[in-house]
Amino acid sequence: MNPVYHQAKFINSSPHLNDTPPDQGLEVAFAGRSNAGKSSAINTLTRQNALARISKTPGRTQMLNFFEINERQRFVDLPGYGYAKVPLAVKKKWHELMETYLTGRKSLCAIVLVMDVRHPLTEFDWQMIEWCEHTGLPLHILLTKADKLNYGAAKNTLLQVQKELKDSRFPLTIQLFSSLKKTGIDEVHAALDQLFNLARQDQSEMSTPS
Repeated sequence: MNPVYHQAKFINSSPHLNDTPPDQGLEVAFAGRSNAGKSSAINTLTRQNALARISKTPGRTQMLNFFEINERQRFVDLPGYGYAKVPLAVKKKWHELMETYLTGRKSLCAIVLVMDVRHPLTEFDWQMIEWCEHTGLPLHILLTKADKLNYGAAKNTLLQVQKELKDSRFPLTIQLFSSLKKTGIDEVHAALDQLFNLARQDQSEMSTPS
């Protein structure tokens, strides 16, 4: 367990890129379906009950939400997709916001894609996976709500998702996770450590004169 993530604090929410923190350092963005448990996962891995807003109504994450881990590292909670009962125009605005962030944010170094273990690999999940593959951006998949299945069924789903993605040609890791049972925390901390370390190495190599 890495206690650095327990120091995370909310910075701001932004409906567009103009109000975001300076585009420097390193950011890991959390993406996922509105009811996949994205905010709960962020709260669990930071050991904070209310860092990321949780609502009984899926789709309440309507902005880019930034959380500072330290001076050089941040989490970003992206708008949820797919489930929210909101007007089509609002969904279009969310999609445009996400697309602008994903394609234009220089400090973005990795994606954590949150999927309900009972409903993995939705259409938008595949879009995010294919986008990461196209850009070479590292991806860590959290199969959340693993407590909703018995261990054998959850493990089978993990193996099936791994099989589906075994030919991916970019950095990709997958794990089971449960906010309720607090399982998989050490594993996600290790994955985040690796994502940030890899990005720091890449930045260092880019800044070193040839």
